[in-house]
Amino acid sequence: MQFRDLSKQYEALKSDIDQAMLSVALASHYIMGPQVKELEQQLAAYTGTKHCLTCANGTDALTLALKAWGLGKGDAVFVPDFTFFSSAEVVALEGATPIFIDVDGTTFNIDAASLDAAIRAVIAGGQLTPRVVVAVDLFGLPANYPAIKAVAEKYHLLILEDGAQGFGGSIGERKACSFGDISTTSFFPAKPLGCYGDGGAVFTDNDEWAALMASYRVHGKGTDKYDNVRIGMNSRLDTLQAAILQVKLRAFDDEVERVNAAARRYTEQLGGCVKTPVVPDGFRSSWAQYTIQLPSEQERNRLQQALKEAGIPSMVYYPKTMHQQTAFSNYANTEELNYAGYTAVRLSATVLSLPMHPYLTAADIDMISERVKDTI
Repeated sequence: MQFRDLSKQYEALKSDIDQAMLSVALASHYIMGPQVKELEQQLAAYTGTKHCLTCANGTDALTLALKAWGLGKGDAVFVPDFTFFSSAEVVALEGATPIFIDVDGTTFNIDAASLDAAIRAVIAGGQLTPRVVVAVDLFGLPANYPAIKAVAEKYHLLILEDGAQGFGGSIGERKACSFGDISTTSFFPAKPLGCYGDGGAVFTDNDEWAALMASYRVHGKGTDKYDNVRIGMNSRLDTLQAAILQVKLRAFDDEVERVNAAARRYTEQLGGCVKTPVVPDGFRSSWAQYTIQLPSEQERNRLQQALKEAGIPSMVYYPKTMHQQTAFSNYANTEELNYAGYTAVRLSATVLSLPMHPYLTAADIDMISERVKDTI
């Protein structure tokens, strides 16, 4: 059994994927070929945004957004304490200061009340200027954008949606990767919409920011790639990956339906045994992960070991909060923020993600669930 079975997905889409890859090889247009622009148009239409620009990976997507906004020294950027490293790494690389915010213990996403309190603390400190909220759509579930937007508007902050795990989720009729002033996603193979290598994209309705990001992703180009008007990056999605993503995008809505059915079956089986993930009314998850919570770290570790012995893979996302990372030790000011009381700290010690993908069978889910129930 695989944690996220990409081989089964390839088997299901093999004919179309093989043809897409062959067409790129025959045309030999490997960098910024026509499939790249076609994919960008398709992704913009899917998310309901005006502009989509693909890039080399999800981390670069975040970086492009921050560069478009001119983030730098003296700026405060508010990031969930419970997320992948890159959500805050990009902030520090631009010279700005990440401020780590607690998360909701049910949805795993940024907590609006904690965000408001942290912004007020930064303003009172007088050393930094609040600029941006990075809202992460963790495990496939969009963050609480109505609440986040209310706080952001109160303090005149920009919202950067980190939809690396959230592509395919929604709130009402509105799709993930459309909630930020700029939104991003990742096409890392294990993501809901993944390619066969690295890839990413940015989304925005703002013409000026889109033009800036288009320049930054190709060495700060102006009228052409030999007219360099700013210091930029080399961050292009190659044509082969774009062609593969076009095939996967056609199958994507069906796969989202499949993972939602799998999640419902998990919850039916495990609901009375462990704390299962919750999708609020009106929200839809793309289920990048199905993550349960155990009462303690010891019980989490015991269950993970039992699953391993049964040949069932599982993962801990994430064993360290952001403020606990050595690289961020200079940014974690515990005098201003009570990290010890953060829900994020408890989650890092008690969460466990179970196998989840569109081709997971009911029999697989039942077997995994039985092993969990037998161990608890």
